[in-house]
Amino acid sequence: MKRNLFVNLAGVLIAMLLGAIVMLIQGYNPAETYGALFGYSLANFYSFSTTLRNAVPLILTGLSASVAFASGPVNLGQPGQFLIGAIFCVIGGLYVDLPPFLMIPFLLLLSMLGGAFWSGIAALLKKFFRMDEFITTLMLNMIADYLTYWAITYPLFEPRANHPQTPLITKNGFMPKWGNFNTNVIVMLLVFFVIWFIFNRTIAGYEWRISGKNSLFARIGGVKIEKNYLSVMLLTGALAGLAGGLVIMSGPHRFIKGLGANYAWDGIMIAMVANNGITATLLYGLFFSILQTGSLGMELITAVPSELITVLQAVIVLVVVAGRGYFELMIAKIATRRKLKDRDIHPQFIDQNAINREDTKL
Repeated sequence: MKRNLFVNLAGVLIAMLLGAIVMLIQGYNPAETYGALFGYSLANFYSFSTTLRNAVPLILTGLSASVAFASGPVNLGQPGQFLIGAIFCVIGGLYVDLPPFLMIPFLLLLSMLGGAFWSGIAALLKKFFRMDEFITTLMLNMIADYLTYWAITYPLFEPRANHPQTPLITKNGFMPKWGNFNTNVIVMLLVFFVIWFIFNRTIAGYEWRISGKNSLFARIGGVKIEKNYLSVMLLTGALAGLAGGLVIMSGPHRFIKGLGANYAWDGIMIAMVANNGITATLLYGLFFSILQTGSLGMELITAVPSELITVLQAVIVLVVVAGRGYFELMIAKIATRRKLKDRDIHPQFIDQNAINREDTKL
């Protein structure tokens, strides 16, 4: 745990340092720029609550990707599942009207159903036709994009609107707010704890993790690979669909063109940086939200283009993912040398094979 924390912190700090070097080359003040960035996203309750709200779709789509990748399936369909979950939520919010204490859970479940339905298509194609989900989920993203665009342009189009969008969903389906704090954050945290518990404290979660590490070993050990595959695909699709539904219910309360933005792709990127860790996905999702939320204030105050944050995110991904193996090997060697020194073994007799064996144990 400590080693993973060190690796992640080292990667982020190196990426931030590289970003500062780029700013210096471009003639900007790194300290002022980073101050504006973090100040605009964390300085007060309004900023922090906005950062938390923006983190919700990043974390949920990141959890979707992390659970899938760690369990074996290569589900890259989060963008499409996000959109289908959102459109299911809108349809429910337009044609059903219940009291808020019933309407909100209904729309949340409906958005999860939409995401699970879309990921389930890929799962069934794998089951009956042996089609790789890596391809089918990517292709379904495009279908979902055009399908939802058609829906908001024609059957669900709001009369007299100037661009493709749906009417507002019923107000009973709006996520409640406490001042500037949106309760979609509470839903996200509850979902996070449920996923963490399932993945780390249940038999199903153990089987998923074993299948992700070695599917042949898991199969020999009696794990029902196909059943777990379907469960993981449906669950991860539901997570991405829930992200889409929460975006609708938290505002703009309607489906507009470009609603998905890069939430889902950023979520996949977060899962990669987090190395599919559940807790790490939560922390990286929050960190990326800080960067994205603060980028606007950074541009307003320091005139540094907000596109720099996109570059910084890419650098973080490259440094953390590419440097993970190097950092872990370096830490393992230091720990091994320390153990050997404690045993009064002179450094010149340290065998490289011994280091590698200790590294394997770690």
